Amino acid sequence: MFKQITFLMITIFFGYNLSAQGPATQPTSQPTTQSSTQPTTQPSAIGVKAPIMTFETKMIDLGDVKRGEIREFEFKYTNTGNAPLKIELVSSCDCTTTEYAPMEVQPGEPSEIKVVFDSTEKEESETIDIDIFLQNEDPVTGIPIIEMLQYKYNLIKE
Repeated sequence: MFKQITFLMITIFFGYNLSAQGPATQPTSQPTTQSSTQPTTQPSAIGVKAPIMTFETKMIDLGDVKRGEIREFEFKYTNTGNAPLKIELVSSCDCTTTEYAPMEVQPGEPSEIKVVFDSTEKEESETIDIDIFLQNEDPVTGIPIIEMLQYKYNLIKE
């Protein structure tokens, strides 16, 4: 009798837990992220105004860099959107300083982000990210527009 009650209790317990979880085939809702920082639809196609940063390149390979060497380069872009573009912040590691136009970049206008890389404190080769935060928002999602650039180097220790 004790075995039957124990079996019944275990069956009820597991049956309740399985039913509380729902059917195994029930779809789950997963958050999604969009890999592109560009608007999902061209602004003119949905009747809204938004800037689009179109870069000549988003990755620069500096090649071999001697430890202690300072390199200067720029990322050139054009505002290919239909609204003025305004950079709020450019962020990177301590080895990188940036300079960019403080004024708005009008549609069709080119501009650049100047970068100075100081390898003095570096111990190894790596890829550096530069994050660009715009004051503008993506017209589809309402999220601030963020762009990411990169540069890499091969550190030569001498």
